[in-house]
Amino acid sequence: MFDSGSVTSDLNLTRQECDARGDQLKVRTYRVELDLSEAATDAQTYRSRSTVVFDSTGTSTWIDLVTDVIDSVTVNGRQVYLEDYDGARILLHDLEIGENTVVVDALCKYSRTGEGLHRFTDPEDCNTYLYTHCEPTDARRMFACFEQPDLKGEFTFVVTAPSQWLVRSNQPEVSSEPAGECTTHTFAPTPPLSSYIVALIAGPYAVVQDTWSVERADGSSQTIELTAMCRRGMLEHLESDEIFYTTKAGLDFYDRAYGFPYPWGGSSYAAPAKDRSEGRAENFVGCKYDQVFVPEYNIGAMENPGLVTFTEDYLFRGGATTMQRTSRAAVILHEMAHMWFGDLVTPKWWDDLWLKESFADLMGYQVTQEATRFDQAWLQFASGRKLWAYTYDQLPSTHPVIARIEDLEAAAQNFDGITYSKGAAVLRQLQAIIGPESFFAGARDYFAAHAFGSATFNDLLTALQPHTEHDLWRWADAWLRTTSPSELTADTSRGHGGAVTELVVRQRCTDRITGDEVVRPHQLQVAGYALGEAGLERTFLAPVTLTGESVEVPEAVGNRADLVLVNAGDLTYGIGRLDEQSQHVASTHLSSITDDLDRGAVWTALWNLTRDARIPASRFVDTFCTQAPAESNAMILRIVAGQVQTAVGHFLPAGTRTAAWDALGGVARVALAGAEPESDLQRTWADLLAEFASQTDTLAGDAAALADGKVPDGLTLTDELRWKLAASLVRQGAWDEAEVQHLLEQDNTLIGRTSSLTALAAAPQAQDETWRRLVEDELTNDAQRALLTGWGISDPGTKYAQPYVELLDSVWGDRVQSMAQRLVIGLFPDVDADDEGRAALGAIRSWYDDNPGSPAALRRIVLEQIDHAERALRAQQVTQD
Repeated sequence: MFDSGSVTSDLNLTRQECDARGDQLKVRTYRVELDLSEAATDAQTYRSRSTVVFDSTGTSTWIDLVTDVIDSVTVNGRQVYLEDYDGARILLHDLEIGENTVVVDALCKYSRTGEGLHRFTDPEDCNTYLYTHCEPTDARRMFACFEQPDLKGEFTFVVTAPSQWLVRSNQPEVSSEPAGECTTHTFAPTPPLSSYIVALIAGPYAVVQDTWSVERADGSSQTIELTAMCRRGMLEHLESDEIFYTTKAGLDFYDRAYGFPYPWGGSSYAAPAKDRSEGRAENFVGCKYDQVFVPEYNIGAMENPGLVTFTEDYLFRGGATTMQRTSRAAVILHEMAHMWFGDLVTPKWWDDLWLKESFADLMGYQVTQEATRFDQAWLQFASGRKLWAYTYDQLPSTHPVIARIEDLEAAAQNFDGITYSKGAAVLRQLQAIIGPESFFAGARDYFAAHAFGSATFNDLLTALQPHTEHDLWRWADAWLRTTSPSELTADTSRGHGGAVTELVVRQRCTDRITGDEVVRPHQLQVAGYALGEAGLERTFLAPVTLTGESVEVPEAVGNRADLVLVNAGDLTYGIGRLDEQSQHVASTHLSSITDDLDRGAVWTALWNLTRDARIPASRFVDTFCTQAPAESNAMILRIVAGQVQTAVGHFLPAGTRTAAWDALGGVARVALAGAEPESDLQRTWADLLAEFASQTDTLAGDAAALADGKVPDGLTLTDELRWKLAASLVRQGAWDEAEVQHLLEQDNTLIGRTSSLTALAAAPQAQDETWRRLVEDELTNDAQRALLTGWGISDPGTKYAQPYVELLDSVWGDRVQSMAQRLVIGLFPDVDADDEGRAALGAIRSWYDDNPGSPAALRRIVLEQIDHAERALRAQQVTQD
């Protein structure tokens, strides 16, 4: 038996060593036996037994396991002695050249922070629930495995759990054997899987069922059993009809587009013959597609084949806006796309993380737009999601979409706006260039060639290239191996009456890493708008193929254009700039543009000018105050309102913020009163009033009245809205702990309890205690996020700058990476262009300069926060002309 005692584990894994192990090994099967019979007690560990069969061309390697206690390890029946075990790697020596069997018996820990096997006890009914999350390398916290994506194996799970519990895994259950008050469940072997997408849930989950089936033109058919699950206390909010509607729409689309049947959650499978028409596979029988919504999740969702997990934030208490429903649909369809991109064909190493995430991100929005009733998905992608990419692509830590990932910590950092939304935007541009038919034809060839294996980006290009005359290798060099967004401008000459005499579209991009000028091929559209009686009306929409530094647009000549919009319809990835005249016209007439995508693009252009310190933040705030009340699309309003709060809180000079917050409060009050009852706009303006109220005491009476139930006709006072109001009222000193406790008594649920943490932490006088809890207490993901939200509302400024610098020395070693990252970001001090702010920023810069040996992932996050702060300082110094 091995007990780790004080051994320090090195949880990092490098590309070089995993490449070598991947070349040496071929994994055949895993049998994973987990004893969860005491999960509902206060037991901290569970028994885990792994039997791994693999072939080796060498005589030594290691197997991964993160635990404190190992009872035994055998290799081909021989006992292994564990003096060298470091808490993460079990060294295996004297392997056979050929087949080997390793058996590892250990005690593994239940997680409270979302990694491995997470255990949650519901405070509402005391029921205990388990679920797994293993990406990128946390399966090793549950059982011994070869923890890298290219070493796929067939997994058989055997799980002992209380008999009244529901137990699910990637594959269907094939047998169950009662044993006292528990039952042992055995699940069918999986097709070859990477360890990071194995999945298990156990507990008294509520279940709703449905089915999807298809009869195909080639004579084949398929039926998939569908389930939606959640903890019992959230069943009334599950909205299974809508979830199944979206699920079926996605299965219809992917079955047609990918030409490869859904391959998971069935009792048998067969890899497709590579010469079969469209790569159709046989014997996908008894398939299932489970979707479970879980609490305390540390991410949004995870694509475990046959058992997809989602944060229960996607279960809406008290209804939802179109934006929320669109977001949920896009996430459901994103995870479903992974059943093919990522699960069926898996990246060989984390360099090609984008190869699954970019495709899934694109598909999530595209399929939502094209196959469901949520027809504002492209708007959400263009106006919201892509801003994540633009932000990350302008940071000093930017990287190409195809990045060189040297180790696991670097991989965890690259789950970012570039890997997801820039990659998705670039792939959308690829569809615009080669056409969706060629795009999906290449995808079908890719799946047929690499099903149940691992692949690289070169494999994908090889599959796509025969379907287009465009040189995709050159395209990839320009788009995927360079950094920084292109800046797109329209140089417009106007003559009599504002008619265009010449319009030239230009691109400019300097790669932030290399310093090289980058010229990319763009397929885009340019739109012109003229002021008329009804406001701005579109006068032309011209397709543009931009392959060099510039191109003329003859279709624009002769048309009046008071406002010119580059990248109308959002076909390409690039920051579109507005000329001075277009900026002026937008600031007074933006809300009159009838096309939602174009109106959203103009808002995005104004925002990018603001955050890039090209125009004063006050101009963006003024535009919001005049144009937002007439905004007809609640999704655009919600997105832009987040931007205006950043503009006021960070980009305006400190001395002007109070007046700006007061102005926003007045706008929200009037707009809410005039909003159509029961509309998305009414609900959105109510949310905004609650948020603005945290920063202006002019809304204290309005917020208190809403919290007391005095709402406009048609507005539902949801729990979410009441807690937002509570946080603002506490921030302004209008409520204290007693009022928060009274509200909690009315909503004594998990969500109510975490929301109360936010409300109490919003009090400026609570900052010391909030800091202590964040830094010292063992918190769940939900509790940490709630406290950080309240911390931000309380507006601590630079008060804790020195403790923050001191925290950086220990934060990475004391916590799991995801929670450490949240602290580094969430506790970074807000700096202003004054002596205090510059001193705080200088101290953090000094820490960065003086600690080159600190973990690279930590240094990257600190550098990014410094860059954000410097951007804010630049914006504060831009004044009105």
